[in-house]
Amino acid sequence: MKSTADCQDPDVMNTDAIHANTVLRKRWIYILPSVFVTYSLAYLDRANYGFGAAAGLAKTLNISGSKAALLGSLFFLGYFLFQIPGASFARRRSARFLVFFALVSWGTLASLTGVIRNFWLLAADRLLLGAAESFILPAMLILLTNWFTRAERSRTNTLLLLGNPVTVVWMSLATGYLIKAFGWQMTFILEGIPSILWGFVWLLVVRDHPQEASWLDSASCGALLNQLNREQGLLPQVANFTSALRHPSVILLTVQYFFWSLGVYGFVLWLPSVIQKGASKGIAITGLLSGVPYVFAILLMLLVGHFSDRSFRRKRFIWPFLILSGIALLGSYLAAGDSFWWSYGFLIVAGAAMYAPYGPFFAIVPEILPKNVAGEITALVNSCGALGGFAGTWLVGLLEARTGNSRAGFLLMSVSLVLSGVMIFYMRMASSDTLSTLPPELLRD
Repeated sequence: MKSTADCQDPDVMNTDAIHANTVLRKRWIYILPSVFVTYSLAYLDRANYGFGAAAGLAKTLNISGSKAALLGSLFFLGYFLFQIPGASFARRRSARFLVFFALVSWGTLASLTGVIRNFWLLAADRLLLGAAESFILPAMLILLTNWFTRAERSRTNTLLLLGNPVTVVWMSLATGYLIKAFGWQMTFILEGIPSILWGFVWLLVVRDHPQEASWLDSASCGALLNQLNREQGLLPQVANFTSALRHPSVILLTVQYFFWSLGVYGFVLWLPSVIQKGASKGIAITGLLSGVPYVFAILLMLLVGHFSDRSFRRKRFIWPFLILSGIALLGSYLAAGDSFWWSYGFLIVAGAAMYAPYGPFFAIVPEILPKNVAGEITALVNSCGALGGFAGTWLVGLLEARTGNSRAGFLLMSVSLVLSGVMIFYMRMASSDTLSTLPPELLRD
Protein backbone atom coordinates (compact mmCIF):
# COMPACT_ATOMS: atom_id res chain seq x y z
CA MET A 1 0.00 0.00 0.00
CA LYS A 2 1.23 3.49 -0.84
CA SER A 3 1.49 6.08 1.89
CA THR A 4 -0.74 9.14 1.75
CA ALA A 5 2.36 11.31 1.81
CA ASP A 6 3.67 9.69 -1.38
CA CYS A 7 0.31 10.12 -3.05
CA GLN A 8 0.20 13.82 -2.31
CA ASP A 9 3.80 14.64 -3.21
CA PRO A 10 3.70 17.10 -6.16
CA ASP A 11 7.22 16.13 -7.22
CA VAL A 12 6.23 12.51 -7.60
CA MET A 13 3.01 13.51 -9.36
CA ASN A 14 4.78 15.54 -12.06
CA THR A 15 7.51 13.05 -12.97
CA ASP A 16 5.66 11.22 -15.71
CA ALA A 17 2.26 12.66 -16.62
CA ILE A 18 1.80 10.43 -19.68
CA HIS A 19 2.49 7.30 -17.65
CA ALA A 20 0.10 8.51 -14.92
CA ASN A 21 -2.72 9.08 -17.41
CA THR A 22 -2.22 5.57 -18.82
CA VAL A 23 -2.31 3.97 -15.40
CA LEU A 24 -5.34 6.01 -14.35
CA ARG A 25 -7.36 4.43 -17.16
CA LYS A 26 -7.33 1.27 -15.08
CA ARG A 27 -9.94 2.92 -12.84
CA TRP A 28 -12.45 2.43 -15.64
CA ILE A 29 -11.61 -1.31 -15.70
CA TYR A 30 -11.48 -2.05 -11.97
CA ILE A 31 -14.01 0.35 -10.41
CA LEU A 32 -16.78 0.98 -12.93
CA PRO A 33 -17.64 -2.61 -13.93
CA SER A 34 -17.78 -3.44 -10.22
CA VAL A 35 -20.25 -0.68 -9.37
CA PHE A 36 -22.33 -1.43 -12.46
CA VAL A 37 -22.72 -5.13 -11.60
CA THR A 38 -23.51 -4.27 -7.97
CA TYR A 39 -26.26 -1.79 -8.85
CA SER A 40 -27.63 -4.18 -11.45
CA LEU A 41 -27.93 -6.95 -8.86
CA ALA A 42 -29.62 -4.54 -6.46
CA TYR A 43 -32.20 -3.63 -9.07
CA LEU A 44 -32.75 -7.31 -9.90
CA ASP A 45 -33.57 -8.22 -6.30
CA ARG A 46 -35.74 -5.12 -5.98
CA ALA A 47 -37.81 -5.47 -9.16
CA ASN A 48 -38.41 -9.22 -9.25
CA TYR A 49 -41.09 -8.88 -6.57
CA GLY A 50 -43.53 -7.69 -9.25
CA PHE A 51 -42.96 -10.92 -11.19
CA GLY A 52 -43.55 -12.96 -8.05
CA ALA A 53 -46.78 -11.08 -7.35
CA ALA A 54 -47.96 -11.69 -10.92
CA ALA A 55 -47.06 -15.38 -10.64
CA GLY A 56 -49.37 -15.94 -7.67
CA LEU A 57 -47.50 -14.90 -4.53
CA ALA A 58 -50.71 -13.78 -2.77
CA LYS A 59 -52.57 -16.97 -3.70
CA THR A 60 -49.72 -19.25 -2.62
CA LEU A 61 -49.36 -17.53 0.75
CA ASN A 62 -53.14 -17.15 1.17
CA ILE A 63 -52.98 -13.40 1.77
CA SER A 64 -55.24 -10.63 0.50
CA GLY A 65 -54.40 -8.29 -2.35
CA SER A 66 -54.03 -5.40 0.10
CA LYS A 67 -51.48 -7.35 2.14
CA ALA A 68 -49.56 -8.20 -1.05
CA ALA A 69 -49.50 -4.48 -1.92
CA LEU A 70 -48.26 -3.72 1.60
CA LEU A 71 -45.35 -6.11 1.08
CA GLY A 72 -44.38 -4.17 -2.03
CA SER A 73 -44.65 -0.78 -0.33
CA LEU A 74 -42.67 -1.80 2.77
CA PHE A 75 -39.58 -2.08 0.60
CA PHE A 76 -39.84 1.64 -0.20
CA LEU A 77 -40.26 2.49 3.47
CA GLY A 78 -37.01 0.72 4.36
CA TYR A 79 -35.34 2.26 1.33
CA PHE A 80 -36.43 5.72 2.46
CA LEU A 81 -35.45 5.54 6.14
CA PHE A 82 -31.85 4.33 6.11
CA GLN A 83 -30.08 6.13 3.27
CA ILE A 84 -28.64 9.05 5.25
CA PRO A 85 -27.17 6.88 8.07
CA GLY A 86 -25.68 4.60 5.40
CA ALA A 87 -24.11 7.52 3.55
CA SER A 88 -22.66 8.83 6.81
CA PHE A 89 -21.04 5.46 7.52
CA ALA A 90 -19.70 5.22 3.96
CA ARG A 91 -18.07 8.66 4.22
CA ARG A 92 -16.67 8.30 7.74
CA ARG A 93 -15.68 4.62 7.67
CA SER A 94 -15.81 2.65 4.42
CA ALA A 95 -18.11 2.59 1.40
CA ARG A 96 -16.45 -0.67 0.32
CA PHE A 97 -17.35 -2.60 3.48
CA LEU A 98 -20.84 -1.08 3.62
CA VAL A 99 -21.54 -2.28 0.06
CA PHE A 100 -20.18 -5.73 0.92
CA PHE A 101 -22.47 -5.92 3.95
CA ALA A 102 -25.42 -4.74 1.85
CA LEU A 103 -24.76 -7.28 -0.93
CA VAL A 104 -24.66 -10.22 1.45
CA SER A 105 -27.64 -8.91 3.44
CA TRP A 106 -29.98 -8.19 0.56
CA GLY A 107 -29.01 -11.39 -1.27
CA THR A 108 -29.94 -13.37 1.84
CA LEU A 109 -33.15 -11.39 2.41
CA ALA A 110 -34.17 -11.68 -1.25
CA SER A 111 -33.71 -15.45 -1.12
CA LEU A 112 -35.71 -15.65 2.12
CA THR A 113 -38.65 -14.08 0.26
CA GLY A 114 -39.03 -17.44 -1.47
CA VAL A 115 -38.79 -19.38 1.82
CA ILE A 116 -40.83 -17.47 4.44
CA ARG A 117 -44.51 -18.43 4.75
CA ASN A 118 -45.60 -16.18 7.64
CA PHE A 119 -46.95 -12.82 6.47
CA TRP A 120 -45.45 -10.67 9.23
CA LEU A 121 -42.05 -12.30 8.90
CA LEU A 122 -42.24 -11.66 5.17
CA ALA A 123 -43.21 -8.03 5.87
CA ALA A 124 -40.14 -7.63 8.10
CA ASP A 125 -38.02 -9.28 5.40
CA ARG A 126 -39.22 -6.80 2.75
CA LEU A 127 -38.62 -3.83 5.08
CA LEU A 128 -35.07 -4.99 5.83
CA LEU A 129 -34.46 -5.68 2.13
CA GLY A 130 -35.31 -2.04 1.38
CA ALA A 131 -32.97 -0.93 4.16
CA ALA A 132 -30.09 -3.07 2.83
CA GLU A 133 -30.51 -1.77 -0.71
CA SER A 134 -30.82 1.83 0.50
CA PHE A 135 -27.10 1.85 1.28
CA ILE A 136 -26.02 1.10 -2.28
CA LEU A 137 -26.52 4.24 -4.37
CA PRO A 138 -25.23 6.82 -1.83
CA ALA A 139 -22.27 4.61 -0.90
CA MET A 140 -21.21 4.04 -4.49
CA LEU A 141 -21.64 7.70 -5.44
CA ILE A 142 -19.34 8.54 -2.51
CA LEU A 143 -16.89 5.89 -3.71
CA LEU A 144 -16.88 7.35 -7.24
CA THR A 145 -16.07 10.84 -5.91
CA ASN A 146 -12.97 9.30 -4.29
CA TRP A 147 -11.82 7.91 -7.62
CA PHE A 148 -12.99 10.20 -10.44
CA THR A 149 -12.65 13.92 -11.14
CA ARG A 150 -15.28 16.49 -11.98
CA ALA A 151 -14.54 16.09 -15.69
CA GLU A 152 -15.48 12.41 -15.43
CA ARG A 153 -18.34 12.54 -12.94
CA SER A 154 -21.38 12.52 -15.23
CA ARG A 155 -20.06 9.58 -17.25
CA THR A 156 -19.17 7.53 -14.16
CA ASN A 157 -22.58 8.22 -12.60
CA THR A 158 -24.23 7.23 -15.87
CA LEU A 159 -22.34 3.93 -16.05
CA LEU A 160 -23.40 3.20 -12.48
CA LEU A 161 -27.06 4.05 -13.07
CA LEU A 162 -27.19 2.12 -16.33
CA GLY A 163 -27.68 -0.84 -14.02
CA ASN A 164 -31.34 0.22 -13.86
CA PRO A 165 -32.46 0.06 -17.54
CA VAL A 166 -29.96 -2.65 -18.49
CA THR A 167 -31.26 -4.88 -15.72
CA VAL A 168 -34.86 -4.35 -16.84
CA VAL A 169 -33.94 -5.62 -20.32
CA TRP A 170 -32.36 -8.88 -19.24
CA MET A 171 -34.26 -9.43 -15.98
CA SER A 172 -37.62 -9.69 -17.73
CA LEU A 173 -36.35 -12.58 -19.83
CA ALA A 174 -34.40 -14.34 -17.06
CA THR A 175 -37.05 -14.02 -14.35
CA GLY A 176 -39.85 -15.06 -16.69
CA TYR A 177 -37.91 -18.16 -17.68
CA LEU A 178 -37.04 -19.08 -14.07
CA ILE A 179 -40.62 -18.67 -12.86
CA LYS A 180 -41.87 -20.83 -15.70
CA ALA A 181 -39.23 -23.50 -15.02
CA PHE A 182 -39.04 -23.49 -11.19
CA GLY A 183 -41.90 -21.36 -9.80
CA TRP A 184 -41.77 -17.93 -8.17
CA GLN A 185 -40.44 -19.15 -4.80
CA MET A 186 -37.38 -20.92 -6.20
CA THR A 187 -36.81 -17.91 -8.50
CA PHE A 188 -36.44 -15.61 -5.49
CA ILE A 189 -33.97 -18.03 -3.93
CA LEU A 190 -31.91 -18.41 -7.11
CA GLU A 191 -31.81 -14.68 -7.88
CA GLY A 192 -30.63 -13.81 -4.37
CA ILE A 193 -27.58 -16.08 -4.47
CA PRO A 194 -25.54 -14.09 -7.08
CA SER A 195 -25.57 -11.00 -4.83
CA ILE A 196 -24.07 -12.99 -1.95
CA LEU A 197 -21.32 -14.43 -4.16
CA TRP A 198 -20.63 -11.09 -5.83
CA GLY A 199 -20.09 -9.49 -2.41
CA PHE A 200 -16.83 -11.39 -2.02
CA VAL A 201 -15.70 -10.43 -5.54
CA TRP A 202 -16.47 -6.80 -4.68
CA LEU A 203 -14.40 -7.02 -1.49
CA LEU A 204 -11.47 -8.47 -3.45
CA VAL A 205 -11.47 -5.95 -6.33
CA VAL A 206 -12.62 -2.58 -4.94
CA ARG A 207 -10.81 -0.18 -2.60
CA ASP A 208 -12.15 2.95 -0.92
CA HIS A 209 -9.29 5.26 -1.92
CA PRO A 210 -6.63 5.37 -4.66
CA GLN A 211 -3.75 5.01 -2.18
CA GLU A 212 -5.13 1.61 -1.15
CA ALA A 213 -5.04 0.09 -4.66
CA SER A 214 -2.06 -2.13 -5.51
CA TRP A 215 -2.56 -1.56 -9.26
CA LEU A 216 -2.08 2.22 -8.98
CA ASP A 217 1.50 3.48 -8.59
CA SER A 218 2.49 6.46 -6.47
CA ALA A 219 2.91 8.91 -9.37
CA SER A 220 -0.51 8.15 -10.83
CA CYS A 221 -2.09 8.18 -7.38
CA GLY A 222 -0.52 11.56 -6.66
CA ALA A 223 -1.77 13.03 -9.94
CA LEU A 224 -5.31 11.90 -9.19
CA LEU A 225 -5.37 13.02 -5.56
CA ASN A 226 -3.91 16.39 -6.48
CA GLN A 227 -6.78 17.01 -8.92
CA LEU A 228 -9.39 15.87 -6.43
CA ASN A 229 -7.96 18.06 -3.67
CA ARG A 230 -7.84 21.13 -5.91
CA GLU A 231 -11.44 20.59 -6.92
CA GLN A 232 -12.44 20.42 -3.27
CA GLY A 233 -10.59 23.68 -2.69
CA LEU A 234 -12.88 25.43 -5.18
CA LEU A 235 -16.02 24.56 -3.22
CA PRO A 236 -17.46 26.67 -0.38
CA GLN A 237 -16.79 25.06 2.99
CA VAL A 238 -19.82 23.71 4.87
CA ALA A 239 -19.53 22.76 8.53
CA ASN A 240 -22.02 19.91 8.76
CA PHE A 241 -25.18 18.29 7.37
CA THR A 242 -27.47 20.78 9.12
CA SER A 243 -25.60 23.71 7.58
CA ALA A 244 -25.80 22.07 4.15
CA LEU A 245 -29.59 22.01 4.40
CA ARG A 246 -29.51 25.81 4.28
CA HIS A 247 -27.89 25.76 0.84
CA PRO A 248 -30.50 27.26 -1.53
CA SER A 249 -30.29 24.36 -3.99
CA VAL A 250 -30.56 21.44 -1.56
CA ILE A 251 -34.27 21.64 -0.70
CA LEU A 252 -35.08 22.37 -4.35
CA LEU A 253 -33.20 19.23 -5.44
CA THR A 254 -35.06 17.05 -2.94
CA VAL A 255 -38.46 18.37 -4.04
CA GLN A 256 -37.50 18.14 -7.70
CA TYR A 257 -36.37 14.53 -7.40
CA PHE A 258 -39.59 13.64 -5.57
CA PHE A 259 -41.63 14.81 -8.57
CA TRP A 260 -39.24 13.21 -11.05
CA SER A 261 -39.55 9.82 -9.33
CA LEU A 262 -43.32 10.17 -9.10
CA GLY A 263 -43.37 10.67 -12.88
CA VAL A 264 -41.07 7.72 -13.57
CA TYR A 265 -43.70 5.54 -11.93
CA GLY A 266 -46.05 6.58 -14.73
CA PHE A 267 -43.74 5.11 -17.33
CA VAL A 268 -43.24 1.87 -15.40
CA LEU A 269 -47.02 1.56 -14.93
CA TRP A 270 -48.13 2.57 -18.43
CA LEU A 271 -45.66 0.57 -20.55
CA PRO A 272 -47.08 -2.89 -19.67
CA SER A 273 -50.60 -1.60 -20.25
CA VAL A 274 -49.80 -0.34 -23.75
CA ILE A 275 -47.91 -3.53 -24.64
CA GLN A 276 -50.81 -5.62 -23.38
CA LYS A 277 -53.22 -3.73 -25.64
CA GLY A 278 -50.86 -4.31 -28.54
CA ALA A 279 -50.84 -8.05 -27.82
CA SER A 280 -54.65 -8.12 -27.85
CA LYS A 281 -54.50 -6.66 -31.36
CA GLY A 282 -52.34 -9.51 -32.60
CA ILE A 283 -48.92 -7.87 -32.43
CA ALA A 284 -46.62 -10.87 -32.17
CA ILE A 285 -43.46 -9.18 -30.93
CA THR A 286 -44.82 -7.69 -27.73
CA GLY A 287 -42.03 -9.23 -25.63
CA LEU A 288 -39.37 -7.46 -27.67
CA LEU A 289 -41.36 -4.22 -27.68
CA SER A 290 -41.17 -4.09 -23.87
CA GLY A 291 -37.38 -3.75 -24.00
CA VAL A 292 -37.04 -1.19 -26.81
CA PRO A 293 -37.69 1.96 -24.67
CA TYR A 294 -34.98 0.82 -22.26
CA VAL A 295 -32.51 0.26 -25.08
CA PHE A 296 -33.06 3.84 -26.25
CA ALA A 297 -32.77 5.00 -22.62
CA ILE A 298 -29.35 3.31 -22.36
CA LEU A 299 -28.08 4.96 -25.55
CA LEU A 300 -29.34 8.41 -24.56
CA MET A 301 -27.92 8.10 -21.03
CA LEU A 302 -24.47 7.41 -22.49
CA LEU A 303 -24.68 10.35 -24.89
CA VAL A 304 -25.94 12.79 -22.26
CA GLY A 305 -23.27 11.70 -19.76
CA HIS A 306 -20.53 12.17 -22.35
CA PHE A 307 -21.56 15.65 -23.50
CA SER A 308 -22.36 16.81 -19.98
CA ASP A 309 -18.77 16.07 -18.93
CA ARG A 310 -17.34 17.77 -22.00
CA SER A 311 -19.27 20.99 -21.35
CA PHE A 312 -19.48 20.96 -17.52
CA ARG A 313 -23.04 22.25 -17.98
CA ARG A 314 -25.37 20.05 -15.95
CA LYS A 315 -28.69 21.93 -16.06
CA ARG A 316 -28.97 22.02 -19.83
CA PHE A 317 -28.70 18.23 -19.94
CA ILE A 318 -31.46 17.69 -17.36
CA TRP A 319 -34.45 20.02 -17.63
CA PRO A 320 -35.21 19.71 -21.38
CA PHE A 321 -35.35 15.92 -21.16
CA LEU A 322 -37.65 15.94 -18.14
CA ILE A 323 -40.10 18.34 -19.77
CA LEU A 324 -40.01 16.29 -22.98
CA SER A 325 -40.66 13.08 -21.05
CA GLY A 326 -43.71 14.58 -19.32
CA ILE A 327 -45.20 15.76 -22.61
CA ALA A 328 -44.46 12.41 -24.29
CA LEU A 329 -46.02 10.43 -21.43
CA LEU A 330 -49.21 12.45 -21.75
CA GLY A 331 -49.10 12.05 -25.54
CA SER A 332 -48.86 8.28 -25.17
CA TYR A 333 -51.92 8.20 -22.95
CA LEU A 334 -53.97 10.43 -25.25
CA ALA A 335 -53.02 8.45 -28.38
CA ALA A 336 -53.63 5.02 -26.87
CA GLY A 337 -57.30 4.91 -27.85
CA ASP A 338 -56.60 5.64 -31.53
CA SER A 339 -53.25 4.10 -32.43
CA PHE A 340 -51.04 1.56 -30.69
CA TRP A 341 -47.97 2.61 -32.65
CA TRP A 342 -48.35 6.32 -31.88
CA SER A 343 -48.87 5.54 -28.21
CA TYR A 344 -45.86 3.22 -28.20
CA GLY A 345 -43.69 5.77 -30.04
CA PHE A 346 -44.49 8.41 -27.44
CA LEU A 347 -43.54 5.89 -24.74
CA ILE A 348 -40.13 5.31 -26.31
CA VAL A 349 -39.50 9.07 -26.24
CA ALA A 350 -40.78 9.37 -22.65
CA GLY A 351 -38.70 6.47 -21.35
CA ALA A 352 -35.47 7.54 -23.02
CA ALA A 353 -35.91 11.18 -21.98
CA MET A 354 -36.71 10.52 -18.32
CA TYR A 355 -33.71 8.21 -17.85
CA ALA A 356 -31.22 10.31 -19.84
CA PRO A 357 -30.43 12.99 -17.18
CA TYR A 358 -29.54 10.72 -14.25
CA GLY A 359 -25.77 11.01 -14.77
CA PRO A 360 -25.54 14.81 -14.79
CA PHE A 361 -28.20 15.10 -12.07
CA PHE A 362 -26.20 13.10 -9.54
CA ALA A 363 -23.10 15.09 -10.48
CA ILE A 364 -24.69 18.30 -9.15
CA VAL A 365 -24.42 17.76 -5.37
CA PRO A 366 -20.65 17.02 -5.21
CA GLU A 367 -20.09 20.07 -7.44
CA ILE A 368 -21.88 22.50 -5.13
CA LEU A 369 -21.01 20.97 -1.74
CA PRO A 370 -17.74 19.61 -0.26
CA LYS A 371 -17.30 15.90 0.37
CA ASN A 372 -17.86 16.15 4.14
CA VAL A 373 -21.59 16.68 3.45
CA ALA A 374 -22.13 15.76 -0.23
CA GLY A 375 -22.74 12.06 0.46
CA GLU A 376 -25.42 12.64 3.09
CA ILE A 377 -27.15 15.27 0.94
CA THR A 378 -27.14 12.89 -2.06
CA ALA A 379 -28.72 10.27 0.21
CA LEU A 380 -31.37 12.79 1.27
CA VAL A 381 -32.20 13.58 -2.36
CA ASN A 382 -32.37 9.91 -3.31
CA SER A 383 -34.52 9.02 -0.30
CA CYS A 384 -36.98 11.71 -1.35
CA GLY A 385 -37.06 10.03 -4.76
CA ALA A 386 -38.04 6.77 -3.04
CA LEU A 387 -40.77 8.68 -1.23
CA GLY A 388 -41.92 10.03 -4.60
CA GLY A 389 -42.23 6.51 -5.99
CA PHE A 390 -44.22 5.46 -2.93
CA ALA A 391 -46.48 8.53 -3.17
CA GLY A 392 -46.99 7.97 -6.89
CA THR A 393 -48.17 4.42 -6.27
CA TRP A 394 -50.67 5.58 -3.66
CA LEU A 395 -51.91 8.74 -5.41
CA VAL A 396 -52.49 7.10 -8.78
CA GLY A 397 -54.51 4.35 -7.15
CA LEU A 398 -56.49 6.89 -5.13
CA LEU A 399 -57.28 9.04 -8.16
CA GLU A 400 -58.37 6.04 -10.18
CA ALA A 401 -60.65 4.91 -7.35
CA ARG A 402 -62.20 8.38 -7.03
CA THR A 403 -62.66 9.13 -10.73
CA GLY A 404 -63.25 5.65 -12.11
CA ASN A 405 -60.50 5.94 -14.75
CA SER A 406 -56.74 6.45 -14.97
CA ARG A 407 -56.82 9.80 -16.78
CA ALA A 408 -56.30 11.94 -13.65
CA GLY A 409 -53.43 9.74 -12.49
CA PHE A 410 -51.53 10.00 -15.74
CA LEU A 411 -52.13 13.73 -15.91
CA LEU A 412 -50.60 13.95 -12.42
CA MET A 413 -47.51 11.98 -13.47
CA SER A 414 -47.03 13.98 -16.67
CA VAL A 415 -47.32 17.27 -14.79
CA SER A 416 -44.87 15.97 -12.17
CA LEU A 417 -42.19 15.33 -14.80
CA VAL A 418 -42.70 18.75 -16.40
CA LEU A 419 -42.62 20.42 -12.98
CA SER A 420 -39.38 18.66 -12.08
CA GLY A 421 -37.80 19.99 -15.28
CA VAL A 422 -39.01 23.54 -14.61
CA MET A 423 -37.50 23.45 -11.11
CA ILE A 424 -34.09 22.46 -12.48
CA PHE A 425 -34.32 25.21 -15.10
CA TYR A 426 -34.78 27.89 -12.43
CA MET A 427 -32.16 26.49 -10.04
CA ARG A 428 -29.04 28.63 -9.66
CA MET A 429 -25.85 26.63 -10.20
CA ALA A 430 -23.02 29.13 -10.50
CA SER A 431 -20.34 26.80 -9.17
CA SER A 432 -21.36 24.05 -11.54
CA ASP A 433 -21.61 26.17 -14.67
CA THR A 434 -18.58 28.44 -14.27
CA LEU A 435 -15.52 26.98 -15.96
CA SER A 436 -13.33 30.02 -15.43
CA THR A 437 -12.81 29.12 -11.76
CA LEU A 438 -11.18 25.81 -12.62
CA PRO A 439 -7.40 25.38 -13.00
CA PRO A 440 -6.39 24.64 -16.62
CA GLU A 441 -5.28 21.08 -15.90
CA LEU A 442 -8.79 20.22 -14.67
CA LEU A 443 -10.28 21.18 -18.01
CA ARG A 444 -8.44 18.47 -19.90
CA ASP A 445 -10.72 15.66 -21.02
